[in-house]
Amino acid sequence: MDLYHYFMTQRGRDIIKNPHYFPIYERHLRRFVDHPVTVFEIGTGNGGSCQMWKCFFGPMARIVTIDISDNSGFEEPQIFPRRGAQADKDFMYSLLEEFGAPTVVLDDGSHLMDDINVSFSMLAPRMTSGGVYMVEDLDGAYWPERGGGVGAATSFIERCKLLVDEMNALYTRGVVSPTPEGTDIWSVSFYQMIVAIEKSPFLNREMIRMPTAL
Repeated sequence: MDLYHYFMTQRGRDIIKNPHYFPIYERHLRRFVDHPVTVFEIGTGNGGSCQMWKCFFGPMARIVTIDISDNSGFEEPQIFPRRGAQADKDFMYSLLEEFGAPTVVLDDGSHLMDDINVSFSMLAPRMTSGGVYMVEDLDGAYWPERGGGVGAATSFIERCKLLVDEMNALYTRGVVSPTPEGTDIWSVSFYQMIVAIEKSPFLNREMIRMPTAL
């Protein structure tokens, strides 16, 4: 796996990741390699991961890396550091104005449920068709000190369970109403500590019988 090899062999700025994340990244993000893509990375950390994403996605990628701390020193070709809080709607909207809709959002920011939920409500409906939204380190979704808890309504894990119903709202006979976040979602994938949400540019929901009658 290219990403894991990079992670294990690079000697630049620090990257902190759980090893089991890398096959998940590869599964959901590989198709964007060497294509024009705008990536919003929430959580710059020590600046190593934005360089990893630049290397992985290739020369047509823009990596917008977002942090509440001063990250301006990490700027380089293809990497655009911006300082602000992920729960600041005005700040997040300014990024959409500057860079346009993201194709990929990677939330490795505060890990607080309130912040994760605000960012998701702001960015998920505005992602490009075919985009991927990933939130990692969701162990905190089960911890009250991060705004989570088993079965807690504030937990992002619980929100994503509801997204499964929302993406099937058409078939619930009016029981579930469509939401902006649920529109065009065709996949919600749960992994240990990560959720990956994929949007589809088009879903053909027509029931087809083959072969057609002659």
